[in-house]
Amino acid sequence: MIPTACWLAASLARSGKATVTHHTAQDLVIQAIFTPRRYERGTKKEGFGSVAAAMNSGGIPTLSVAMSVYNAARFLPDAVDSILAQDFTDFELLLLDDGSTDGSAQIVEDYARRDPRIRPIIRENRGLIVSLNQMLDEARADIVARMDADDIALPQRFTRQMQFLADNPQCGVVGTWCYDIDEDGNQMAYDPGHPVTHDDFLDNIRNGGPLLCHPSVMFRRDLVLAQGGYHQAFRHCEDLDLWLRLASVTQIANIPEPLLQYRHYSGQVSKRHATEQQVGAAIAYEAYKLREEGRPDPTAEMERLPAIDQLDKVFCKPGVARQVRRHVTDNILYSPVALRADGFDIVMQHVAEDASAPGLWRAVLRLLRLGAPGRAMRLATQLVTSRG
Repeated sequence: MIPTACWLAASLARSGKATVTHHTAQDLVIQAIFTPRRYERGTKKEGFGSVAAAMNSGGIPTLSVAMSVYNAARFLPDAVDSILAQDFTDFELLLLDDGSTDGSAQIVEDYARRDPRIRPIIRENRGLIVSLNQMLDEARADIVARMDADDIALPQRFTRQMQFLADNPQCGVVGTWCYDIDEDGNQMAYDPGHPVTHDDFLDNIRNGGPLLCHPSVMFRRDLVLAQGGYHQAFRHCEDLDLWLRLASVTQIANIPEPLLQYRHYSGQVSKRHATEQQVGAAIAYEAYKLREEGRPDPTAEMERLPAIDQLDKVFCKPGVARQVRRHVTDNILYSPVALRADGFDIVMQHVAEDASAPGLWRAVLRLLRLGAPGRAMRLATQLVTSRG
């Protein structure tokens, strides 16, 4: 939890009832950069204390934190505590419970009673993308930080990111490197991976490398709203689609310092919906290529993505469906859930088109180990037939 004395000092400073102490000086310096000034240049009002008083008189936070919650009772307290423990304290925390059935809503309400910076939103289930866009609409600050209900933010995360955005006005989105942890909070292998500069970011788009860790991201709200927010069609990869759209209008970077603990466990969305996620990701990349060519993006107004077989027609471009199947195959060969489910059919279609992709014979062995000998035999037969 945040130190009570530190929070009280910041609150009193914002209300003008106490002198700002050194504990809140760093917060106020960053606020001065992000909040429109309400005085004329060249007057005595340009002093630091007057600026701080002018900025905070309206009670508008410098930062809005957006956390969607759905059946996250197991991990939610750790996630919320990590936000309340941030050394940057001038924020509101939007906690949106999306129709949870495991007691998460009660946890949200309990925290809201204990800390006035928390804005609870309790409603029926509408899905993550609707929740993210609702929080974007309701956020009061110009800067928004994303956070997931099962991850842990390191105490200096907000300070580092707010300072980065202040120092780099050309940058609209900044993520951070992350520590991977398991469901019990134990640290796993650490691999930085994410690109540091915008040029590196564009290189990773072209080469299929990692881009951003969604719950580590902080961005300028107006830029995201101008791009239409998160698109409903890209379920389970709505963040990737957004980054690819934003990459054409602003610079994107990552702070080369792990400032988030990203949790891996069997029940997380990326594992349960691996095939749909990879299909959406592949289509998002194809839409990005089309926009870079100066052509209209056919996915811009879609509520649902078309079937893979329809993509060539939808994109008015031959080979899109084949490229999507290749992308999906390359990215689900190590996913037991996908290989046991509808991802297998996409792999089979891809092999019929191109049996030269690496790792396919290893996938046969993997299917055997997963207890799916019938699928292993079908894939092996298709590999032999396609190469014959």
